[in-house]
Amino acid sequence: QVQLVESGGGLVQPGGSLRLSCAASGSIFWLNVMAWYRQAPGKERELVADITSGGSRNYANTVKGRFTISGDFVKNTMYLQMNSLKPEDTAVYYCSARSYSPVSNYWGQGIQVTVSS
Repeated sequence: QVQLVESGGGLVQPGGSLRLSCAASGSIFWLNVMAWYRQAPGKERELVADITSGGSRNYANTVKGRFTISGDFVKNTMYLQMNSLKPEDTAVYYCSARSYSPVSNYWGQGIQVTVSS
C-alpha cells in the first residue's frame, strides 16, 4: 500500500524555523499534486500550501512570504520550509498527495508543530 510519512516537526520559539519532510512509498503511478494541510485544536483543517507536478505553487495568505513548499515528483518527496514562525502556526501538519489517473488520494498521519516561548 501507499504510505506517506512526515518528519521534522517539534517545538520552536517564535521567530524560529522548521523544515518538514514527507516521503511517499509504495505503488504510485504518478502524483499530480502534493500539499501540506494543518489543523489546530478546535479549528478546521486548512490548506497551507500545495505544488503541482508542473511546478505551480499556492500558499494560504497566513503563511505567504514565510513558508516555502518544494517537491520532487520523481522521488515522491516533499518539503515545507517554515520561517518566522508564530504561535498561531501551532498545529498538526499533514502531508497529502493526489493522483488523477487513476484517481487516488493519500494522507500522512500528521506531525506536531508547536511554536511557543
